Amino acid sequence: MQALDQGPFFHGTKADLRSGDLLKPGFTSNYKPSLVMNHIYFTAIAKGPGLAAEIAKGNGRPRVYIVEPLGDFENDPNVTDKKFPGNPTRSYRSTHALKVVGELEDWEKYDTEFIETLRARVEAGMGEIIN
Repeated sequence: MQALDQGPFFHGTKADLRSGDLLKPGFTSNYKPSLVMNHIYFTAIAKGPGLAAEIAKGNGRPRVYIVEPLGDFENDPNVTDKKFPGNPTRSYRSTHALKVVGELEDWEKYDTEFIETLRARVEAGMGEIIN
């Protein structure tokens, strides 16, 4: 299979991880706590995971990790073509683990007001999640 994107790839979370750790599907959604996710999500654009890290569950500080997909992956149908024609956000998901290969120390932050607005939308239920 031909790769959809060559990366590098990023994943945002509040988890404190180290190089070599694996991120796997099977955890509850940050957007819908009653939903166990069948996929792990990542992107090739560093700004997106920063926002995901900001609204992620947990008390840790937001982090953006550089990751390596350990199996096939697909375009994220939650944004691709549903919200944006094609895949301009370079957003992907996989049923396979992602390997942490490093942490991105400096990434573009969103302003606090935008983050709070997004958190409120998440808490109110942002819409259907294609799992």
